[in-house]
Amino acid sequence: MIRSILLALDDTPGACAARDVAFALARRTGAAVTALIVLDRPHTRDVHEAVPLGASAFASRRNEKLAEAVEAEAAQVLAEARNVAGDLAFEVVRREEGPEEALLAEGAAHDLIIIGRDSTLGREACDDGLSPTIEALLRDGARPLLVVPPGIEATGHLAAGEALKRPVLVAHDGSIATMRTLHVFALLGLARDQVVKLLDFVPETSPEALGRYLIRHGMKAECYAVSGDVHDILLAEAQSLPAALMVLGADQESGISRLIFGSATARLLRASPCPVFIHG
Repeated sequence: MIRSILLALDDTPGACAARDVAFALARRTGAAVTALIVLDRPHTRDVHEAVPLGASAFASRRNEKLAEAVEAEAAQVLAEARNVAGDLAFEVVRREEGPEEALLAEGAAHDLIIIGRDSTLGREACDDGLSPTIEALLRDGARPLLVVPPGIEATGHLAAGEALKRPVLVAHDGSIATMRTLHVFALLGLARDQVVKLLDFVPETSPEALGRYLIRHGMKAECYAVSGDVHDILLAEAQSLPAALMVLGADQESGISRLIFGSATARLLRASPCPVFIHG
């Protein structure tokens, strides 16, 4: 069962939705929440920037102003989180490394990392709406992610936890990453007593056997053998259910679990109307 959640705090729309999801999930499961504030001192201080002769004083003042702005933004984000959380207590951790290093370090002590799909964590905006930090966490991290999209549709009723009671959509493609993801998802108990719709895209496997596995872990399984374009079918199902979560395994390349930002997994992450539970 899930016991701890690491939430990446930020002010992007996706990060605000992730905050709401994390608090709703904590209320439902009893998991403790740690909110991570990333100050990214190397970025705010421009430690890798070449400074011309005579310009060091200007650079120092500029960096001080940038650091003050980051602190003010972090304080505002934290105040909003406390307001949304209400009587739900959560721990706050501040780290000064870059986002990837901070999340990897803190994530090792938690069961699940929840992050907004567009979460910048102090860096520049995501041009394609998918944070590059997510790729680093899937490539180098040991913990599953819940990637939350921005928008009212994803989080409209999460304050009461209602959206988390909708059916969960699981994609099974027979890969090691998918089986590992499904295993971790089941052990965390995130869909206990919920309807889970599993779509099996592998002709050689038995949807019934997968269904029995999910039922043993307390889920109400509905398993179907399907064929066709995985991307289009999953998005259509996620919209029509509508799904509380989508469960995916990250793409693999050369035997190394790695998200490729042109892959089917990345396209699904960008387009999913609901949070995506994904493991590398």
